[in-house]
Amino acid sequence: MAIEAPIRSPAGLEPATVARRLRGAGLFLRTGPFVVKLRSNLPEIAVSMATLYADHILGEAADFADFHVRVRSVGGPRGYIKPQIVFELDGEQPFERFPRREAPAVLEWGLNWAISTYANHYLLIHAACVEKDGKAAIMPGEPGKGKSTLCAALVHHGWRLLSDELAVIDMADGSLVPLCRPMSLKNRSVAAIRDLAPDAVFAPTIADTRKGTLALLRAPPVSTRRMAQRAMARYILFPRFAEGTAVEITARSRGTSLLGLAENAFNYQLHGRRGFDRLGDIVAACRCADIAYSDLPQAVAALRNLWAAAG
Repeated sequence: MAIEAPIRSPAGLEPATVARRLRGAGLFLRTGPFVVKLRSNLPEIAVSMATLYADHILGEAADFADFHVRVRSVGGPRGYIKPQIVFELDGEQPFERFPRREAPAVLEWGLNWAISTYANHYLLIHAACVEKDGKAAIMPGEPGKGKSTLCAALVHHGWRLLSDELAVIDMADGSLVPLCRPMSLKNRSVAAIRDLAPDAVFAPTIADTRKGTLALLRAPPVSTRRMAQRAMARYILFPRFAEGTAVEITARSRGTSLLGLAENAFNYQLHGRRGFDRLGDIVAACRCADIAYSDLPQAVAALRNLWAAAG
């Protein structure tokens, strides 16, 4: 199912060109080990692809695609009164209809769902993952804990993005397989990252989603270029945003860290004893900690010191 090869991305595709390919034979994207064939009749999907996925687009049609995805508008009178869209995976519609304004976000949610549901040859954990100086961190967490905000801050200050949403772990050797897709930020986090990283590239903001105001942030090109390079976890960090709190990194036991990873795993139970042993090996190789923060520059500085202290 999964193949890895150098990315063959045409430079500077215009939204109009992207739109034509989406409406026609389809656009092929490489996201980590996966190839996605995407079709859509929506101009906003074309804009999102041109803005966020320029480095992922394959210049030629792939011989094989792991996922065949379509995001399309819903026809009929209701489509004019209250425009809606559907996400299709291999011709099926796994979700209810969404408001059309949410189409780029629905694509991201749908791809996350597809990978977490079907890529069961990997061990999959709901976590952001970053790497610096050859040492990667897995940052698990429920929505609203601040993992995506901290991840976005780090990857704009010297860390490499592996994934904003999914830790993809090779069961054979425990390595982290990069996905390096756009990062999803919500509400106050959008302004915080704009202030911290003025050069960050955002797609248009999407208001009034079920998760609030949302903006998709392009993965830095330096991370995308290294999307075929795996990494080994050396930190397990559990982020927690707490208003008015000075940054604090507190050691966490390996036992509670293993439980935390298991609780955030999508398919841990499917791997049985092998899954338990693989998580145990990862935790044994990592420094485990909780990090509470409210000030992003302070958090970035504290983690830079943590990486430097490990040698």
